[in-house]
Amino acid sequence: MTAIRIIKKYPNRRLYDTEISSYITIEDVRQLIIDSESFEVRDAKTGADLTRQVLLQIITEHEQDGQPMLSTELLSQLIRFYGDSLQGFMGNYLERSMQVFLEQQQQFRQQMGGLIGQTPWTMLNQLTERNMEVWKDFQQNLVGGLGSQAKPRPDGTREQGKPRGR
Repeated sequence: MTAIRIIKKYPNRRLYDTEISSYITIEDVRQLIIDSESFEVRDAKTGADLTRQVLLQIITEHEQDGQPMLSTELLSQLIRFYGDSLQGFMGNYLERSMQVFLEQQQQFRQQMGGLIGQTPWTMLNQLTERNMEVWKDFQQNLVGGLGSQAKPRPDGTREQGKPRGR
């Protein structure tokens, strides 16, 4: 079992990764999440757990950039659950829903990999190559068909029956 990576957050908002003994950015923390690294963000002075706040900061920054994942309606509905008697259940429900979604996504990828036997990029490359072969065959057949029609006969006419040079 690996130890949980500790990141200290200082009052100046800087983040210090104790594992690599270096300051890191919020994007570095995001990369830790993408890499499935276990970590905690701790207040450097008090030792309080600040992990949730940092995760919310990452979500906020990404929601502001590009196309948001969380709609205004969804955020409004989440806010309505704060203070509600079902607040405790909502967090568990969302966690389970996300886990089921991730499992289904993984199953879908495995099924697609099983059907295709390859990654989507490999499949796309093979499809492109196949289309190129079909296109080349079409061109060769078209040119070949025109070429055979244009062959002169010994009597000076072409296959269509038109005399040469007219």
